[in-house]
Amino acid sequence: MHQGSCHPEKHCFKHLGRVSYAEALERQRACHAELVAARQDGGGEMTVFTLEHHPPVITVTRRPGVRANLLATPEHLLERGIELVDTDRGGDITYHGPGQLVAYPILDLNRLGLRIHPYMRLLEDVVIETVAAFGVQAGREDGATGVWVAAGTPEARKIAALGVRLSRWCSMHGLALNVDPDLSHFDLIVPCGLTGRPVTSLRRELGDRCPSLDSVRLALEEAFDAAIERLTG
Repeated sequence: MHQGSCHPEKHCFKHLGRVSYAEALERQRACHAELVAARQDGGGEMTVFTLEHHPPVITVTRRPGVRANLLATPEHLLERGIELVDTDRGGDITYHGPGQLVAYPILDLNRLGLRIHPYMRLLEDVVIETVAAFGVQAGREDGATGVWVAAGTPEARKIAALGVRLSRWCSMHGLALNVDPDLSHFDLIVPCGLTGRPVTSLRRELGDRCPSLDSVRLALEEAFDAAIERLTG
């Protein structure tokens, strides 16, 4: 499956449907290399990949001690059909699977005038605006990346995780927004290394009013367009 829409001289959305983590990573790396190479010609197309990961996967970063946040044995993961892979993004351990909308922006941050912290805030803003379109109020938590429902309260619960990699100031990896995933899979890890911090989804927050993943994807694209427009005018 491959759908997409492009904005001349700005960025292009490409929806990959359900793909494995390995395939998505290969697509990111190829796109990143093309974007870096195109700098000598004054540009290159920036791309935002959207997708769901299937089969489900737990990704582990190189940060020391991260493996301790994996609560399941390899045998148990195999029984449940969940892959375990190392990743070169920032952050900690996380889960990806069907029902979760993943966005991987391949952007030239130099062209956008961004550095890492403002870029992370941009991604958070995109998610906050996306879920607000469906009546869910979310925000930031002090000391914890990502996007949280009931942020700043004892009931705070994480609805989206962020993890990125920058190479030559072009971005890879990105964000994962829980639309209607199997939340029990998050019990296999300490999500993002944050002990005792619950995870939620649009399905859990909205019940039968939960939108389709395609509807959420379109809302996220609109929010992303607005965020880039604010930067580029």
